[in-house]
Amino acid sequence: MLKWCQNCINNSLRPRISFDKRGWCNACQWMEEKKVLNWVARKKELKKIISKFKSNFNYDCIVPVSGGKDGSYVAYKIKKLGLNPITVTSRPPLEIEVGRKNLLNFLKKDFEHIHITTKDKVMRKLNKLGLIHKGSPYYGWLMSIFTVVVKVAIQNKVNLIFYGEDGEIEYGGSTENKNKAIFDVRYIIKNYFEGDYNKILKLSKFNKSDLYWFTLSSKEVESRNIGLTHWGYFEPWDSYRNYIVSKKEFGLTESLSGNSGTFTNFAQNDQALFALHTYLMYLKFGFGRATQDAGIEIRRGSMTRHQAINLANLYDNQYPEEFIELYLDYYQMSRKEFDNIIDKWANKKIFKKVNKRWQPKFKIL
Repeated sequence: MLKWCQNCINNSLRPRISFDKRGWCNACQWMEEKKVLNWVARKKELKKIISKFKSNFNYDCIVPVSGGKDGSYVAYKIKKLGLNPITVTSRPPLEIEVGRKNLLNFLKKDFEHIHITTKDKVMRKLNKLGLIHKGSPYYGWLMSIFTVVVKVAIQNKVNLIFYGEDGEIEYGGSTENKNKAIFDVRYIIKNYFEGDYNKILKLSKFNKSDLYWFTLSSKEVESRNIGLTHWGYFEPWDSYRNYIVSKKEFGLTESLSGNSGTFTNFAQNDQALFALHTYLMYLKFGFGRATQDAGIEIRRGSMTRHQAINLANLYDNQYPEEFIELYLDYYQMSRKEFDNIIDKWANKKIFKKVNKRWQPKFKIL
């Protein structure tokens, strides 16, 4: 039976979620913990980590960026520490113009940058296989934002990588690493790749050379003493603050037409497949992009739960109609094939089909 967090509106189908006796989800519990956390001690820990992993070569660390608010903010903070980062981007499929411009604007502020464009045939097939077998429409690219960055770190002899927030901890997933500054490859595969990603690599039938940018092993990382960490471990994470800082410092621009499936327009503006990802997330688990964005605003103290419910009801079930022809061309599918895959991933326990569209059987309580 579905139940919802009594502070935000995360539900019990969210992978790796848990609730306390009050009915508060682990994301809201973490919000409370952050208020009393010893951030001074974590800043000291940051200095030790930098000292331990700092490279003796050209760059002190790597910051993955897309041009969006979070990576840009982290890179800004890293430079404020006096470090010399190199920023890295794995080019997303079906790029959106506003995202491309934001990345270029970011780079005008004198950040050195490596932009990796993987083979289109490989990225496209891995994404298609992810859609079919995992209900994850950009699974290949999801892998690459970790695998590409690690490969670049190895090639450039950089031992420290700063990602933004740990989405598991911040938004209601696993909290196993909330008190660990460094995470490992096993954590990535388990929580972000949703288990055995080797299955998708094998199904692709590409050779080792083609899959170079998409492979990752614990041995490869550990033998080279590479430290993977989240900036959100060292200071309270606030995505809206990141947006304000990135807008001021780098001229970050919003999507003028809004974003499919939510009420915000300043995040995830780099690719068209994100709208399909969040729509499928809604059909699989009963929460979409608006639910997630509203939860962030509740935990920031800028929205009531009642307002969040209204926004989730209004936006979560938005079908990404404006991108459908783009998706069909990208995946090389007929509309019938595409619709059959969408239907396959819809959770029939909580959704029913009405006039060829999936509609919720539930009401957020």
